[in-house]
Amino acid sequence: MRSLYPPIEPRSVFHLEAAPPHRVYVEDCGNPAGQPVVFLHGGPGSGCKPYHRQFFNPDRYRVVLLDQRGCGRSMPAGETRSNDTGGLLDDLEAIRTRLGIERWLLFGGSWGATLALRYAQTHPDRVTGLILRGTFLARQRDLDWFFGGVDSGTGVHAVFPDGWDELQAQFPGIAAADLIDECRRRLSSTDAELRWRTARAWSQWTGRVVTYMLPASESPPAPSADDRQRIVDEVTIETHYASHRYFIGENQILDAIGRLPQVPITIVHGRRDLTCPLESSWVLHRALPRSRLVIVPDAGHLASEPAMIDALVTATDAMIESLA
Repeated sequence: MRSLYPPIEPRSVFHLEAAPPHRVYVEDCGNPAGQPVVFLHGGPGSGCKPYHRQFFNPDRYRVVLLDQRGCGRSMPAGETRSNDTGGLLDDLEAIRTRLGIERWLLFGGSWGATLALRYAQTHPDRVTGLILRGTFLARQRDLDWFFGGVDSGTGVHAVFPDGWDELQAQFPGIAAADLIDECRRRLSSTDAELRWRTARAWSQWTGRVVTYMLPASESPPAPSADDRQRIVDEVTIETHYASHRYFIGENQILDAIGRLPQVPITIVHGRRDLTCPLESSWVLHRALPRSRLVIVPDAGHLASEPAMIDALVTATDAMIESLA
């Protein structure tokens, strides 16, 4: 089983001056003469972690990582003004140009896979290939799976009814279909305690689903007081995008599938993924007959699960050979 490459430090770090008031954090790592690849994190709202650099052979890849607008080390944290999918695509082009990269490989997981697909459809001539993990297609049915499918009985709440009840207890009288917009409304409140209770309820529900494959000993600890603002910022960005349906038209990615460039595409998905079910990667693969779909039988959603690390490092090693 493959493991991560050894830890590396960035060769350079800078903040891109994006649409005001945003300053986007960027790292340039690995071999400056290697195959350029940009790592697109999930969420929206999270950010890059040091181990994300380690999915790539540092002798053969030039690895670019960024924290998307309002995320991680980008500033201002949790900022929703001028923050939409089109803006994120503009940032990627500005970063590519600043670094003098003509074309690059896109590596994205979950929401990062969504962003990779939209970038490749918008700038197909700038893409050498795609590696996608836990594909999220940003359709209404994908949101319903996580939040709105209670009445139809088709949502993940059926697997975690206890967690769903705990979530709904924080929103009495709010229908499941309206929960995302209610979260966003509360997170714009001037009441700091209301913002924290809302963010905590959201993060506990999403965390329960996304980490269910982890052993209890590896489950994230309860947030400390110092974590509160970070969690509020992350959930603010996540609900901002979700309430705007990710600024992507219904079924837009599949409807525009013909705009993707004819480049190598590897799709990796855990069969036990309950955050972004395998169906999304399956229909994407069916729409892209030349793509390669890797179903990881004993993996869930997280990139940090051992079986997923094995599949992703194998994918980056195979991709560099195909692009050589």
